[in-house]
Amino acid sequence: MPRLLRAAGLVMVPVLLIAGCNSSTTGTDDSPARPGASVSDDPIKIGGIVSKTTASGYSKADTDLGAKARFMMANDEGGVNGREIDYIGAEDDFQDPARTITAARKLVQQDKVFAVVPVSTVTIGGSADFLRDNKTPYIGWGTLPAFCDKEYGYGYNGCLVPSPGRTVSTSWPGLLADVLGGNGQGRSVAILAQDNDAGKFGLRTYQQAFPGAGFTVSYGKATVPGTAVPTDWSPWVGEIMTSNNGKAPDAVVAIMQTPGNIGLFTALKRAGFQGILSDATDYDPALLKQAASREALQDVHVFVQNMPFESPLPEMAKFKEYISKAKGSPVTEWNQSMMVGWNSADLFVAIAKKAGPNLTVESFQAAAANFQDHYPLVGDRKFPQGRTESFGCAAMVQLKGEEYSITSPYKCFPTVPFT
Repeated sequence: MPRLLRAAGLVMVPVLLIAGCNSSTTGTDDSPARPGASVSDDPIKIGGIVSKTTASGYSKADTDLGAKARFMMANDEGGVNGREIDYIGAEDDFQDPARTITAARKLVQQDKVFAVVPVSTVTIGGSADFLRDNKTPYIGWGTLPAFCDKEYGYGYNGCLVPSPGRTVSTSWPGLLADVLGGNGQGRSVAILAQDNDAGKFGLRTYQQAFPGAGFTVSYGKATVPGTAVPTDWSPWVGEIMTSNNGKAPDAVVAIMQTPGNIGLFTALKRAGFQGILSDATDYDPALLKQAASREALQDVHVFVQNMPFESPLPEMAKFKEYISKAKGSPVTEWNQSMMVGWNSADLFVAIAKKAGPNLTVESFQAAAANFQDHYPLVGDRKFPQGRTESFGCAAMVQLKGEEYSITSPYKCFPTVPFT
């Protein structure tokens, strides 16, 4: 996974994907019949849409692997209420809206899938109406409006794109408060984001979330160029270092892609910053192979919206076991894309089991309407709440030397109003 581009799709900060949402391309099925599985003992056919290939070189291909692994485990355990899952793999949409709708049409009209799982593309917005019109459930990481307030769309950890009048999670500030001794009261934080729609939305979100955990936002700007990494960080560093009544803040939160984080954190360290540095994109073993990034990100606390791979939980052991089994060879490096595919598939399996042996779209939707459980790799899953708000669960990890360690355990946090 290319170092400079990996963060574009990680979106541990939900807002990093919003700019890619496209809602201009829609379509409807000309046939009145709903394609897909119905009441029978036949396998449940599932297919996904994943941006395996992109113009930038960034790939989410391992999302496909993650889903394949989870469905494989389900079949090994007897299927869904006795029915096997026929996972036909994920279509590559090349992160292009036109190809996304083509992939959706193929899966629904030709392959006749029951559901589209996983969905891991920033261009799914243009296909949401088509999937709705064809009564096709779809599941992915809820980082886009297509997973919020949509009848057939589900985010495996809820809706991460709050609308005004809804709520925003306090998980990131809550975890930072833990790192700082358990309380954000009296603590200050500086938030820096990129000058684009995603950065501005992220800034707005966290300017409201951090005070909810007791922090004072001493600095908040979305002024870093979104198209090129600055070579001179002194304007931002100078402002940040004096933002807390002439002093440096207790923490600096970067809502940027990895190249920007590296530049900012390096400059802050050179300026003598002694507080907490945090971002939401730099949890990737590939960083450990490159001396420059490894050095720049030392001691940085990374916000992680799934159970960290270092967890000793048996569910994490199963995840690793089946990732290797699905790949057909031992896997020793884990990434967020794998987890996105796995967790998307797991939510489908959990809802489908609740729907009972007579699985139809109607029974699936009815089961999902009031679905609640606890899955350790995601936390508390609740619908219909998950249609409008995040489940609010996350952890904090820190890079020390050549290893990540968990600095604040995975747990769920309350929400605060978002205006």
